[in-house]
Amino acid sequence: MMTPMRYILLVLGLIISIHYILSFTHEEYGKATSISNIAEQWTGPKSNPPYKTPVPDGYYKPDSPMDLQDRKANASFVMLVRNSDLSGIMSSMKQIEDRFNRKFQYPYVFLNDEPFTQSFKDHIQALTNTTVQFGVIPSDHWHQPSWVDEDRASKSRDEMVRNNVIYGGSVPYRNMCRFNSGFFYRHELLQQYRYYWRVEPDIKLFCDVDYDPFLVMQDQNKVYGFTISLYEYQATIPTLWNTVKSFINANPDFVAPGNAMEFLSDDGGESYNLCHFWSNFEIGDLDFWRGEAYSKFFEYLDEQGGFYYERWGDAPVHSIGAALFAKKEQIHFFNDIGYRHEPFQHCPQGDVHAKGKCWCDPGQNFDYEWYSCLNRYDKIFS
Repeated sequence: MMTPMRYILLVLGLIISIHYILSFTHEEYGKATSISNIAEQWTGPKSNPPYKTPVPDGYYKPDSPMDLQDRKANASFVMLVRNSDLSGIMSSMKQIEDRFNRKFQYPYVFLNDEPFTQSFKDHIQALTNTTVQFGVIPSDHWHQPSWVDEDRASKSRDEMVRNNVIYGGSVPYRNMCRFNSGFFYRHELLQQYRYYWRVEPDIKLFCDVDYDPFLVMQDQNKVYGFTISLYEYQATIPTLWNTVKSFINANPDFVAPGNAMEFLSDDGGESYNLCHFWSNFEIGDLDFWRGEAYSKFFEYLDEQGGFYYERWGDAPVHSIGAALFAKKEQIHFFNDIGYRHEPFQHCPQGDVHAKGKCWCDPGQNFDYEWYSCLNRYDKIFS
């Protein structure tokens, strides 16, 4: 006679045998009863950064120029340059045209603090078949405001020069940072547009961009896109984070639920870890900058004078604004756009490199170097 224990072992053996048979013969059963699936029910599913999901094929276009009837976003390239930047911006624009815009035909807006020469305009217009507009920046959007204490600002610049802070002595650089932080999207030539792609002189665009990133931004409700992220120089922004905290303490309703604070801070916002998105490449939503939260944020920062008393850059200002006033999923890493702005570059890896016909060396990639913040961006989705 079989003992009760033998009956139990026999039944367990039958159950296990049936389980294995069903797992091999019924795929859905195997998935439902897998250890990883059961574990997810206890711990929750693992989450990857959005860029790990490939862009759907529907956004890609064949090599021929796009049909004018095809869907397009309301978008433009934006280039802030001087007449003396002609050679460098022609190089950048030629790459934009060859790698992307010959198919998609988005317009260009060029901005300068003085009128562009006719020679500059002629050379630029010769590079594209699409619309190009040239604008002059209003003086009050560009120059140091009269209310800034110049004696205090001058002493700050002199101190930065003594400490070898990059652009520490430059007023024009500060003008540019302030303009890009809070005025470029107010320019009359950009009022008709919803999205923009910022392009600077002497960049390199390594890969074919065969899909429309503007439509990805639009359809997926993204507000800010980047390719490189890194740490800011502490010496340029000593009081910026305390100013940010003062603003959000006074305006807590502007802070978005599910934001990207963890990208900016390792202690819940008490201090700033200096991470920011490198703003010489941006694809963004102009309406986000025009919105109430960011508009009041910039106005508050501007009133403190830190663009001139220190050397606040548009990169940390934009990054902090996007990270706090948007949801983290609305900030997008364009992993498939190979890009270089001296001295750093993002070079796509593996299949993404091959798909884009990229010509950068995959071994020369800043993504996970010690000075990069991409790992912090990844972690906010884990």
